[in-house]
Amino acid sequence: MDKKFIHHFITNALAEDVGDGDHTSLATIPDGTIGKAKLLVKDSGILAGVDLAIEIFHQVDKDLKVTLFLNDGAEIKPKDVALEVEGNAQSILKAERLVLNCMQRMSGIASKTREIVDLLKGTNAKVLDTRKTTPGLRYLEKWAVRIGGGVNHRFGLYDMILIKDNHVDYSGGIRQAIENTHRYLEHQNKKLAIEIEVRNLEELDQVLQTGGVNRILLDNFSFNDLCQAVNIIEGRYITEASGGITIDNIRRYAECGVDYISVGALTHSVKSLDLSLKAIKE
Repeated sequence: MDKKFIHHFITNALAEDVGDGDHTSLATIPDGTIGKAKLLVKDSGILAGVDLAIEIFHQVDKDLKVTLFLNDGAEIKPKDVALEVEGNAQSILKAERLVLNCMQRMSGIASKTREIVDLLKGTNAKVLDTRKTTPGLRYLEKWAVRIGGGVNHRFGLYDMILIKDNHVDYSGGIRQAIENTHRYLEHQNKKLAIEIEVRNLEELDQVLQTGGVNRILLDNFSFNDLCQAVNIIEGRYITEASGGITIDNIRRYAECGVDYISVGALTHSVKSLDLSLKAIKE
């Protein structure tokens, strides 16, 4: 966990939600009231965001006591209780929505990721996320992918070279794009892995003739062309497939022998899991 990022994220999220005060709780609940609440599961899937929830509760109020019953990555079902929190009732309610918003989305992502990971069992392929994330939430969403058993692709534009079709077209071709990249990295004294996207077998041939990359992204290839491409590459480069691959055909594509399959839907169109925080009356 990147504590510095998490602290900054929680601070901004609370400022957005609380403003100058949770006036409903301040108005209705006497100061000093002690309460207890449970985080109730209402869906089936994979739990994610528990460690983040602890940070949120403690940043809102360091005296809140959190008791865990389930950890990140646990398989969950309706009526499970993930955790209990006890302490100042106003503090619990101030943290409630942020905890739920994060955990519901992260659990949805982890659940979808685990579904795909299970579909790929027995193949060489691993599922990758993408940069198709919610602005400001990328760290959390990629964290959820890892909890679900997936693999993170590059985090942003700064930690890997990924030469896509627009880069190739603007630079004047595949060879020129690769050569420009090496000159840039040498000039900037940077060591970054290089991946290049190809749109067809002809472009793949150009990459193989040029060399100088670490990974080849086979984008929107038909099943037959993907299998042919993997056979042509013969393990000389890491291979990744994307585009036109769905939950219904991902296993078939994986059986071509590709190393990675990137799935933007892990983060850009996932359904959140239903969770709620309920007061415990004693």
